[in-house]
Amino acid sequence: MTAEPTAAEPTAGPLWRDRNFSTFWAGQALGQFGAQLGQLALPVLAVVMLHASEFEVGVLNAAGLAAFLAVGLPAGAWVDRWLKRRTMITADLLRMAAMAAVPVLWWSGGLEIWHLYLVAGSVGTATVFFDVAYQSYVPVLVASPQVREANSKLEATAQIARIGGPAAGGALLAVVSAPVLFVGEAAGYLLSAVFLARTRDSEVRAPAAARRPLPVEIREGLSFVVRHPLISRIAACTGGMNFSGMLMYTMMPLLVLRNLGLGPQGMGLIMTVGAAGGLLGAVAAPRLAARIGEGTVIPVCALVSSVFLLLVPFAGIVPEPGVALALLLISEFGFGFSVLVYNIMQLTMRQRVCPPRLLGRMNASIRFAVWGVMPLAALASGYLGEHLGLVPTMLIGAAGSFLATAPVLFSPLRRMRTLPDEVLEYGAADRA
Repeated sequence: MTAEPTAAEPTAGPLWRDRNFSTFWAGQALGQFGAQLGQLALPVLAVVMLHASEFEVGVLNAAGLAAFLAVGLPAGAWVDRWLKRRTMITADLLRMAAMAAVPVLWWSGGLEIWHLYLVAGSVGTATVFFDVAYQSYVPVLVASPQVREANSKLEATAQIARIGGPAAGGALLAVVSAPVLFVGEAAGYLLSAVFLARTRDSEVRAPAAARRPLPVEIREGLSFVVRHPLISRIAACTGGMNFSGMLMYTMMPLLVLRNLGLGPQGMGLIMTVGAAGGLLGAVAAPRLAARIGEGTVIPVCALVSSVFLLLVPFAGIVPEPGVALALLLISEFGFGFSVLVYNIMQLTMRQRVCPPRLLGRMNASIRFAVWGVMPLAALASGYLGEHLGLVPTMLIGAAGSFLATAPVLFSPLRRMRTLPDEVLEYGAADRA
């Protein structure tokens, strides 16, 4: 009989020497790589093989994101009650099963677009719980001074996966059909679950006696987000930019695959270059923050990302496909870079200032606000795309992204050299 591995307490040593963090890190890298194969396969399957219309593409995107709106808030309260690592393992296994169903349906000859709606909805629901637990797990796994470094390493690895995944997927699509790539995504989720099972932490389930009614716990998480003077502004900016970006990116597969005729390989190249920009942003985030200020970098990157988004509708106007591809590559690289720097800095601040007992609810409240708008934007994009056209819809999205930067552009963040790291206890009235 083997002994049960002991729980790991976070230490302040170098993360690359921390075998426990390295196990978690490796699992997430493999899971991300597999997930990127599916990110390319889904639009190719829908647009090229099932001939989805603009509105059907909008519904498909909305189905994958609807769970953030439907269960985003209670997910945070539930995750705070559960063990986060176990939650992530369960979510990975559910996502694996959903993805494995796609090639089975295809090879049986029965795959239809509504099946993809169900698969996207199932994966999206599991992802809500995985992401809330994941963002709340890093402070459990590593010591507080290492949170920014851990986030940077995890994001850098995710971007490497986003570079290799679409490139590999685009190459594979030259010799295999899109449904085969879903097998790779299912394998990625399985490997993530295996490595999570080998990770150890010191987290203890919250005692049942400390629980209160679910609406009270949800309200406490929302209260923290709304009352915090910086997090509330970041949530408003991110939500607005996500809505605007989704108006644009819902139509991207139709622009690339149908209007410009660049094929799956072109789509994979665009995604790969965008991920390369994100990788550079993840690596550069600490240095940029040190040079121009931890707070200042947030509004700067929000504004810069909007500038690069503006190139996407222009790519739909130019008559030469080669020029259009060049514009899309520049846009994706610059957007990926600036968004990753923005995300790393704002996520690190949220993890620093939030009380540990509220991490799940805080992250879920943020996700509800900034991802909950995306299914609505996807449906709006499908409707506008059918009635106004792809380019006008994308121009509306680009204009909206500039407006969305206002909450952080006109805020104290613009002049902050150092972001706060003091834990604040907003929502005390709700606990009375």
